[in-house]
Amino acid sequence: MAKAETFTCSACAASFSKWSGRCDNCGEWNTISQDTPLSAGPAKKTLGARRGAAIELADLATEETPPPRTGSGIAELDRVLGGGLVPASAVLVGGDPGIGKSTLLLQATASFARAGLKAVYISGEESRAQVRMRARRLGLADAPVRLAAETNLRNILTTLEKERPDIAVIDSIQTMWADNVESAPGSVSQVRAAAHELTSFAKRKGVSVILVGHVTKDGQIAGPRVIEHMVDTVLYFEGERGHQFRILRAVKNRFGPADEIGVFEMTGSGLAEVANPSALFLSERDTPAPGSVVFAGIEGTRPVLVEFQALVAPTPHSQPRRTVVGWDGSRLAMILAVLEARCAIPFSGLDVYLNVAGGLKVSEPAADLAVAAALLSAREDVALPPDTVVFGEISLSGALRPVGQTESRLKEAGKLGFSKAIAPTSSKHGSSAGPGLRHMPDLVTFVGEIFGAG
Repeated sequence: MAKAETFTCSACAASFSKWSGRCDNCGEWNTISQDTPLSAGPAKKTLGARRGAAIELADLATEETPPPRTGSGIAELDRVLGGGLVPASAVLVGGDPGIGKSTLLLQATASFARAGLKAVYISGEESRAQVRMRARRLGLADAPVRLAAETNLRNILTTLEKERPDIAVIDSIQTMWADNVESAPGSVSQVRAAAHELTSFAKRKGVSVILVGHVTKDGQIAGPRVIEHMVDTVLYFEGERGHQFRILRAVKNRFGPADEIGVFEMTGSGLAEVANPSALFLSERDTPAPGSVVFAGIEGTRPVLVEFQALVAPTPHSQPRRTVVGWDGSRLAMILAVLEARCAIPFSGLDVYLNVAGGLKVSEPAADLAVAAALLSAREDVALPPDTVVFGEISLSGALRPVGQTESRLKEAGKLGFSKAIAPTSSKHGSSAGPGLRHMPDLVTFVGEIFGAG
């Protein structure tokens, strides 16, 4: 039986079983054409029916030269990029308004320019005078950065092709306007078209393009998710506007590890690198207090020590509150359920507040045991020893599961003066460089030995 022919409207992508002059879906005229399979050979006399050129295939053992990298001079940014910026790469940087995205990229662009690269900074949100004002405040007025304020994508691509820079920063992708797309700037189709054109230009001309992206109230980059698939690297700039710490996190990186983080501190003269984030996150930790527990975590390839703070108090309401900042709220509910079901420690009738100090967002399951310790410490009003770090994953049965990179966690703890660690039984520690490890087989044993409850 012959395969049914299909016709598609080029304006709205609607499909039809027969041709007509006007699309019934969008109302456009002369936009419907017959679909022709790309594999159709020249014997089939239809428009566009021709075979493509054969491509060369290679096996998995073929060795490729690693891409060259250019350091920005900002070590924390280079760490997140995987060692530096790769030529002809497309990088997308997203973050909340006012978090410091433009400040970071202006500092990075100036650093690249001072290193000898030809750098162009194009702003679609601010005038050139505003960008120059920020540059003077940051001490970057003498950097050889080429500056423009433009939103017309055609003009921008023409300028970049003429200038042939090594790096181009577009701030932001949501303000770009492509005149061949009939929709308002910032719409889904405009953002998709602009990202596609700029990414294609980066690959064709060998220019490294950095795009700034707005985020929604949910923390996702505004526009179609296909933008994140187009680019090579996606970075999120995180932090609280009222807090001085900023976290640059790689959620996608084709040229390096994902989930790598860089830590910055917002100062009056711009963003300053934080070489030892563990010491910074624990800098305000003075005397031990109930509900305060230090967690030895891993962010990307970097071990980071961070403080979990918990508060448990009687609630005047019929429904207790569960408030979480910096951790997963659903995972907190799971830990509370395990403590009640396996250890007979109820939290009903109690408000629970959990916070990660320093504005860091922790996502790894290895923080389960530290969270449980903070909750029990707050509930029982008992402080853990100040020289102790805690890590481990809790299963629904109450067993403690091992986590990876135990050695790195303990070495980082040892550098900061911690002499004791609590972890699951199967966690291996074969070096004396870090603190002594105390093994716990399950949550019941942990509660009984540390808090004398359960």
